[in-house]
This record gives sequence, structure tokens and C-alpha cells, in this order.
Amino acid sequence: MKRIQLFEFEDLDWFPHSIRICMTRFLVAFHRALGTPKMIVPLLQRALRCSESRDVIDLCSGSCGPMLEVSYELHRDVQTDDVRVFFSDLFPQPEAIQNVDELQDSRLQYRPQSVDASSIPKDWRGVRTLCCAMHHMAPQVARGILKDAFEQRQPIVIFEISDNGLPRVLWPFAFPFVFLLALVLTPWIRPLTWRQIGYTYILPILPLLIAWDGAVSNARTYNHDDMKELIEGLDGSGYQWEMGVFDGLGPFSKQLYLLGLPTETTCR
Repeated sequence: MKRIQLFEFEDLDWFPHSIRICMTRFLVAFHRALGTPKMIVPLLQRALRCSESRDVIDLCSGSCGPMLEVSYELHRDVQTDDVRVFFSDLFPQPEAIQNVDELQDSRLQYRPQSVDASSIPKDWRGVRTLCCAMHHMAPQVARGILKDAFEQRQPIVIFEISDNGLPRVLWPFAFPFVFLLALVLTPWIRPLTWRQIGYTYILPILPLLIAWDGAVSNARTYNHDDMKELIEGLDGSGYQWEMGVFDGLGPFSKQLYLLGLPTETTCR
């Protein structure tokens, strides 16, 4: 695999919760600028047409990322306005749980218990989604996630904002780019707190951490060749895989997706 295993600060158990929140809020602003929801919605609608359930189970949600806006888009469509979206994470964020609860929408729920994406309860039926989260998983865990969806015949949507296409020698150049991006996008973060501002412009802890995690995320991203290795042998009858790419912010930025669909029943 071209993908290599490195650490991201957000993955560490001891990482301060208050800083993790600031970083995930930045990611929400970044996804909004990138237009991620508009890319995910059509994939999710296709997966829902092949699902036995009207539920979406979002894994590794963090502060909900772009999936909250994705849910709004789904509910604007009369064909998917009844879809329920369940957010979950290994480290559930109390603030995100509160934000979802305050929406008072029965179609949206953030599960408060810790959820391991590689060990989903068997009674959770519906479309599984990992938005910019699969790269956090080591290969054996990533394959386990895909294998479980395949064996349970549940649709799964994997989306990544990096295609890992640049030569490895150029990977370090992502660090200064993401550092500057953190400075530029911070004013558009909502809610924008004094902690976010102070740790960005006065004591630039956040740009440094975001730059490291962003550069490492690119190195950890599974490209299409890596994905083919992950799904090798998971090609029995009744299930199919599809890979694709969206154009990103320029010729060197593309968003990848992997779509797993059960085919035993006719998709609606």
C-alpha cells in the first residue's frame, strides 16, 4: 500500500477534549468551504435506495462534521425527508450531543455511548457512513469495517477529501499549506469562541496541530489501489463495490469515495 500509518493528535486518548473540539469545528468549516455535503448526498441517496432501512449510521462523527448539513439536504428532498441519521463516535462530544438534542428533530440523534466503528452492534441496520474517517483506521481495522458491511449486507459510504495522489516526497508541503488554511478559515467557524481565536492567532497551537493532522491524513489516506486491497475477496454474489472521484480545489486535490451496495434485492 502507498498509504502509511502515522499518528494524528485527535486519535490520542490523552488529547485535551477542549482542543479536540476546536479542531473538529475547524474541519466542519473546511468541509463547508469544500462543498463536501453536495458530494456526499447523491452517494447517500443511492445507498438508501439499496437499503432495507431508512436509517443512516454515521461512524466517527466527532462534532458531526459535514454530516449534519448532509442530513439537512436529505430532509429537503421529499423522497428522503423521513430518513433518520444517527451520529456516533469512539469519543462522543458532549457539546455535539447537546447541539443535536437542541435541534429537537426526532430524525437526528447523537448516540452518547462510545462506538467502535470496527464493532458495530448487529441490530444497527441501515446505511453506514465514514466521512473523512477511514484513514484513521489501520488496514486490518479498515478491512474489518468493510467486511462487516459486506457480511451483514448493509450499504456503506466511504468518503475522503484527499486522494493521496502526490509523490511521497511532496507530502511535507501539505504542512505549511494546511497551517495557512487554518488561519484563513478560522473566522468562518461557528460557533467561534475566544479559545478558538486565542489558540489560532495569539498562541498558534491549533494551526500547528491542524497542519500536522492534515498532512498526516493525506499520508494515511487509502487511495483506490489501497481500497482494492481492502475489499479483496469481498466480492461474493449479492454485494457490489464502486469507486469514484470528485474534483477538488485544483488539479492536485481530489475527493475519493468507496460505495458498497447490497444487490440481493432490487434497489428502489
